[in-house]
Amino acid sequence: MSLRTQRLTARIGTELAGKRLDQALALLFPDFSRSRLQRWLKEERVRLDGHDCRPRDRVAGGEEVVLVACFEERGGCLPQAIELDIVHEDAHILVVNKPVGLVVHPAAGNPDGTLQNALLHHAPALVELPRGGIVHRLDKETSGLLVVAKTPAAHRTLVEQLQARLFHREYRAVVTGVVTAGGSVEAPIGRHPTQRTRMAVVHSGKPALTHYRVLERFRLHSYLKINLETGRTHQIRVHMAHIRHPLVGDPLYGGRFRIPPDSPAAFVEALRDYRHQALHALRLGLSHPHSGEWMAWEAPLPEDLAALLELLREDAARG
Repeated sequence: MSLRTQRLTARIGTELAGKRLDQALALLFPDFSRSRLQRWLKEERVRLDGHDCRPRDRVAGGEEVVLVACFEERGGCLPQAIELDIVHEDAHILVVNKPVGLVVHPAAGNPDGTLQNALLHHAPALVELPRGGIVHRLDKETSGLLVVAKTPAAHRTLVEQLQARLFHREYRAVVTGVVTAGGSVEAPIGRHPTQRTRMAVVHSGKPALTHYRVLERFRLHSYLKINLETGRTHQIRVHMAHIRHPLVGDPLYGGRFRIPPDSPAAFVEALRDYRHQALHALRLGLSHPHSGEWMAWEAPLPEDLAALLELLREDAARG
């Protein structure tokens, strides 16, 4: 991991007189989080009128602050020329429509070929941000919209919005079984007690809330609109399996394969060949981290999910 430094200067205004130095720094350098500024203070990367200083020192106003910001260039993830479907980009954020099969960031079993590798190729400055600016994720086999921060300030603001549940995240899913009515699932999610690759509804898990509404019903399946209030790992997949309506094609939580009676062989084969969860992040809304303007985007259904829906509609019409 290599380091890059940047020398920044600022003049402390008289309106900040009497404040602790760490408080003044947070106002003078809003692009950086308080924790990062505190770390730089402890590392003696801040000088006040040419002198060493401490976080608790009080400022009088009029002093010159010199900050030598230090950025970790994360060499573990290298740029790779992977095509991106960019829905929106400006100086502060980037919104991507992630395809099925693309891992969001490197992990065990997926050291490269990820969205993060592609982002670092597209915008090399993202190397300075945690996980290349990625603030939330989608499973490898889930398609749809993700927002990426391009600056430290945008990253901090987006993380705060995400933690405050201010993102609007709307999904489309095809589930097994005929869902009679919409509703909500509020059940804590944590690591499965015996199967470590799975998540589960467990008492010791983190709070999780999912809302769902029926858009269409078929003979043995349903098409749902799903909104997330929280963002736990595998949340939609776990919650829908918990209410006995697992996602079609889900390799971990899909349960027993179900086929409507008297279905044509081609329809049965198409259902069997759908080998990833039928889940798409259709809409994403948030307050722009710089302007504060509410912005929203929509990504059309991927071709395989749209084709699955047409097959289910045709089957329902035959029934």
